[in-house]
Amino acid sequence: MKLKEFFKEANSKPVWYNILAMVLLFIAILISIAFLMDIYTRHGEKVSVPSLRQKSFETAGQLARERGLYIEVSDTGYVKSLPAGTVLEQNIEPGQIVKPGRTIYVVINSLNTPKISLPDIIDNSSLREAMARLKALGFKVGQPQFVTGEKDWVYGVLVNGKNVAAGEKISVDETLIVQVGRGTGNTIDTLQNNSYESTDEGLTEEGTVEIIDATIE
Repeated sequence: MKLKEFFKEANSKPVWYNILAMVLLFIAILISIAFLMDIYTRHGEKVSVPSLRQKSFETAGQLARERGLYIEVSDTGYVKSLPAGTVLEQNIEPGQIVKPGRTIYVVINSLNTPKISLPDIIDNSSLREAMARLKALGFKVGQPQFVTGEKDWVYGVLVNGKNVAAGEKISVDETLIVQVGRGTGNTIDTLQNNSYESTDEGLTEEGTVEIIDATIE
């Protein structure tokens, strides 16, 4: 085909009609994509986040769906006074305005009673320190049991009458009894509980305490 014939063919109406049709089709596709994206993202549509706290997971899910929202469990906690599956927390505060389709992450009350590791308090802390640590972790603590030993020093922990060690997992429903030293009263009582072979001043060879009566003039 000669060059002159090519331009003559290109200038014919059917070719320009085809080009115009292609341009119009391309514009129509762009408009359709923009329209569909607008529908998908629900541009301009907003909803208020409902309060889900202290509601069952099923009720919370229904409330969320009514507003075009979704909920998903992100973690569990434990509140003994609330039923299992109750929503304890939500990551988006009630009343906040969001787009439909948003996911609200919630913390629900555990279906099982949680267990906590016993901290290292045995022979490592005073009674006051031990009680403060146990209560801070959520343990129930009963009246301490006094045993022979240094006053206010922790010597053991009982659960259902059995000794437990640091690191053991214990249900928060269990009551812990801390075994604490009652003290000996004075130094003489401490010395009388031991056997000595020393003949230092104040001790006899038999190992008993000899109390020396000294009068200050």
